[in-house]
Parts: sequence; structure tokens; C-alpha cells
Amino acid sequence: MNENQEQKYVPVIGIQEFRKEQTAGRKEVVYNELLGEKHIEKPHKHDFFIIILFDHAKGTHSIDFQDYPIKDRQIHVLFPDQVHKWYIEPDSTGYQLMIDKIFFERFAPYFRFSFTNYINHPVISLTEDVFKLLKYEFEAIKDELQSAHSLQDIISARAAVIAAIVSKVAEDIFTDAKVFQSNPRLAKFNLLIDQFFKDEKLVAFYASKLNISANYLNILCKKNLKVSATQLIQQRVLLEAKRMLQSTDLSIKEIAFELGFVDHAYFSNFFKSQTKFTPTEFRDQ
Repeated sequence: MNENQEQKYVPVIGIQEFRKEQTAGRKEVVYNELLGEKHIEKPHKHDFFIIILFDHAKGTHSIDFQDYPIKDRQIHVLFPDQVHKWYIEPDSTGYQLMIDKIFFERFAPYFRFSFTNYINHPVISLTEDVFKLLKYEFEAIKDELQSAHSLQDIISARAAVIAAIVSKVAEDIFTDAKVFQSNPRLAKFNLLIDQFFKDEKLVAFYASKLNISANYLNILCKKNLKVSATQLIQQRVLLEAKRMLQSTDLSIKEIAFELGFVDHAYFSNFFKSQTKFTPTEFRDQ
């Protein structure tokens, strides 16, 4: 990417932008209470991790262009670079932890599954008992942040408990996680897609990395995931295309180039075949 293209990217919103409104915080963590009506009309993304605990709430949270109803007793998880917007209705209550990337690494292993699973299932409903456990941990982090000499280790330990509880609840809904856990080749294929999808669109490339034939990789995907290997690659390309269309000022031609398409027309045809919209129509929604 050349310098002019880099300048056309819409700036990612950093954690410092939220310090003025914080309920409590320190350099690497911001704690906010979400009270009443909230709007984010323009899709955007962050360079930090966010976990939100909704108490009594209604509304809609759009995450990576998928609309999720906001309801009582839910946890919402957002990783860096995910695109989101929301409308939270009046009289709603929630609690939000914003955590920078470096500090997130301290407790990230307590999210027991691949981050891809949480990204694919970012909203998790909670029983009343689990909600109470999580609310206790959120409030304990707030109290520690508000203390005169807050300690990173205590905050990190509390965050690790939150991650472990969320993972325990998520286990029942992460059916695809169980598939990947039971098949190391598919798990590695998923990671390889994330690493190479911009430059490599052919199944044969990934199959060679896995030391299997393209045909066998397709069989594995169809048997276990009910989609072809090509479809998995295309899904990742499409997600990134949507993110770039909504969160950057790059031209359609520049986005096509960034995503490894040989020309603008090929990219436009691919996008329309997947979404029924042209890239321009999607951007203007």
C-alpha cells in the first residue's frame, strides 16, 4: 500500500477517546457505565478489546454487519478491528470494559476457544446466576480502578475470571469450535485463511500448507462444516471487504487491489454474487 492509500483510511478510534466519559480507569483499562439511550450511527472500529455486560437493555447492536438484538442479561464481546454500531433504547443499563491490546494479552488465554469463535458469536445470553457472577467481577474491577493505588495484577485476575466464565457459557453455543477442536487440520486451515486470504484465494495453496490434497480439504470442510473450502475463504474475503467499504475512504478500485483482486470489475462481480449489492450500493446503505 502506498502512502496516499494509507492516508485515506478512516482513523480507528483509540481507547483515549473514551477517557473523558469513563466511570473509572487507568492507562490500559477504561470502565464505563452505559445508562439510557445510546447511538452509534456511523460504523467504526477500535484498536482495543471491549466486553460489555448488559443488565436491563433493549436495542440493536450491529457487529461486522450482522444485527444482534440487545436484551436483558447478555455479554457482548468485540475484538480489535471488528466494525460495529448500535442503538440502545432508553432506560437501558450496561457495563463496559475497554482494554488495550497489550493488557488484553495478560488474560487472553482464559478465553478457551479460538478468537474466531467469539468473533463469529459475539453475543451470549446469560442465566441470572451467571449474570450475577459477571456483574460482581465487573464491579470488583471498577472498585480496584477507583482505589488510590490500583494494581494491574488484581484487574488482570478479575478479567481472567470474566473470560473463563464467558468461555464456560459459550461452550454450548460454539458448535463450530468443537468441530475445529476435534479436527486439527480444519483449525489450522482457519488460521491460514486469516493469514493469507488477501493474497491466496485457491484451495490448492492451503491444501499444500496442510500436506493434503485440495479434494480432501474440500471433503473435510463439507463433512464437518457443511460448506466448501472455497466458501470459507470467500467468507473471510467478503467480511474484510465489508469492513473496508464501511470503515475506510478507499475507492472501490483501491479496496479491490488491497484484497488481491486483479481488477475492479472482478471484485465488484464477486461482491455482488455474495451479497446481491454492488460495493457502491453497500457503502451507501
